[in-house]
Amino acid sequence: MVPARPDPVEGRNRPRELFNIGQVLERLREEFPRVTISKIRFLEEQGLIKPERTPAGYRKFAAADVERLRYVLRMQRDHYLPLKVIGEHLDALDRGLEPPPIEPVVPTVPKVAMNEDGMPAPESFRRTDDVRLSRKELVKIAEVDEDLLAELEAFGLVAGSATGHFDTDALAVVRTARDLADFGLEPRHLRAFKAAADREVGLVDQMVAPIRRGHDGAARARADEAASEIAALSVRLHATLVKAGLRRR
Repeated sequence: MVPARPDPVEGRNRPRELFNIGQVLERLREEFPRVTISKIRFLEEQGLIKPERTPAGYRKFAAADVERLRYVLRMQRDHYLPLKVIGEHLDALDRGLEPPPIEPVVPTVPKVAMNEDGMPAPESFRRTDDVRLSRKELVKIAEVDEDLLAELEAFGLVAGSATGHFDTDALAVVRTARDLADFGLEPRHLRAFKAAADREVGLVDQMVAPIRRGHDGAARARADEAASEIAALSVRLHATLVKAGLRRR
C-alpha cells in the first residue's frame, strides 16, 4: 500500500486533523511496535517526511504524513529497502508517478539482504523482525539434530530468548554450523569466530558512541544507521582479508 495523495477538494472543504509526534507514535505502534520518536525525527531529518511546524517549533503531522511514515517503515521492515531507494519511491509518488513494483510479502523466514558481490548489505544489520522459532521449529528448519544445537548453545554461539524462542540470526548461525560440520569443524572450533565477532562489535560500539551521545532526538537513529554501515564494511573487510590470505598460500 502506497501513501495516499492529498485531495485538494477535501482540503478546501474540511479542516485537516493534525497530530503531534506522540499521537503519531500511538498510531504507528500497533503495526510497528519498535518505532520510536527518535526514529520519526531521524526520518524527518533525512527528508522523507516534512511535518508542519507551529510558531513555537512543534511538529504537526497530517494524516498524509502518517501514511507516508507507514510506507517508509513498511518498506524497511518487509523489503529491507535502503532509505535512499524509499526516498526515490516517495519522490515518484509526489510527482504523480507509480513506484516500481515490490515483490509480494509472503510468510517465510526473512533473508539476509545481500549486495551484488554476496556480502551482507547494511540493510541486513538494520533489519529487525519479530520471527520467533521454537526449539523444535529451529531444529526442523535448519535440518540439524538436537545435539548440534545443544553444543552451539554450550559454546555461546546461539541463545534463546527468555521465552525459549530463537530469532532468524540464530537460524543463520545453526545452518552455517551445520554446513561447516560437513568439513569437520565442530562447535568447539567455532569459538574463535565468536571471539572475533565480539571484538568487532566492541569496535563498532566504540566508534558510534559519540554519535549516540548526541543531544538531539535523532541521535540514536543516526547511531544505529552508522553502526549498520560500519558493520557491513567490517564484514566485507574480514571476508576480503581471508580471501586474500588464502590466495597467497
